[in-house]
Amino acid sequence: MPLLQINHLGHTFGGLKAVNDFNLTLEEGELIGLIGPNGAGKTTIFNLVTGVYRATEGEIIFNGENIVGYPPHKINTMGISRTFQTIRLWDGMTVLDNMRVAHHSQVRYGLFDSLFHTPAYHRQEEEITEHSMELLRLFNFDRFADMPAGGLPYGERRRLEIVRAMAARPKLLLLDEPAAGMNPGEVDSLMEFIAWIRDEFKLTIWLIEHQMRLVMGICERLKVIDFGSTIAEGKPEEVRNNPRVLEAYLGEAAEELG
Repeated sequence: MPLLQINHLGHTFGGLKAVNDFNLTLEEGELIGLIGPNGAGKTTIFNLVTGVYRATEGEIIFNGENIVGYPPHKINTMGISRTFQTIRLWDGMTVLDNMRVAHHSQVRYGLFDSLFHTPAYHRQEEEITEHSMELLRLFNFDRFADMPAGGLPYGERRRLEIVRAMAARPKLLLLDEPAAGMNPGEVDSLMEFIAWIRDEFKLTIWLIEHQMRLVMGICERLKVIDFGSTIAEGKPEEVRNNPRVLEAYLGEAAEELG
C-alpha cells in the first residue's frame, strides 16, 4: 500500500478552479518534487493534504485512511508534518521553546493537569524537553538552544523550521520552498541536509521548490503543474526536456531546466 495516494483531487475558490484532477502515488522512502510557475496551485495542494483547506473533489488516502475533512492537528498526529514558504518561527522565543511548542499534537495531559501542574503535566513536559534537546543535538542546534530563534542567521532559521517539523515524528514531511532566499552555497548544504534526513529517519519527503539546482539534484521524480493541472511527470531528466514544462517556465527557471 502506498504511504500517500491522491485520487482526482480538486479544489475551487468561488468560481476559480485552483486544483484540477490531481493524482499522485507516493511510496514510503521516496523523495519527490512538485514544481510549477507561481500561482500554479502547488501550495494549495499542500494545504489540502494537511487539512488547511478541505478538498471539494477527490480523496487523499494516507496510510490507508481517507483524511479529507480531518483537521490539521489530527493529520499532524497521524504522521504528516510540513514547513511553509515563509519562515514561521516564533522569533522572540528560544530555539528550545520553538521545539517544545512543536510537540503540541502529542500532548496527552488535560486542562486540569495544565492549570494545577500535576505530576502527569511535569512528567510529559520533561519528556517533551528531552526529545526537543535530543533533536537539537542530533542536528547540531543544541548550541543555539537558549538563543532567540530570531537571532539565527537566515539559513539556520530555514533549517530550524525543518528540525521543528521533525518534533511530531512524521512519516511524511512536506517542505514548501525550503531553499527560498538562500545563496548557492546554502542550497548545496540544504540538499545534503534533506537527503541526510530522509536516510537517517527513513522518511518520505515531498517538496515544492523553485530552485532547480535543488530539485534536479535530489528529487527522484517530479510532478509539474500549471493552472492547477498536471502538465508533466517523471524522472528529472525526462521533465527537463519536456516542451510543455519549458513553455510554462518562462525566464530563469526555464534556462535552468533546459
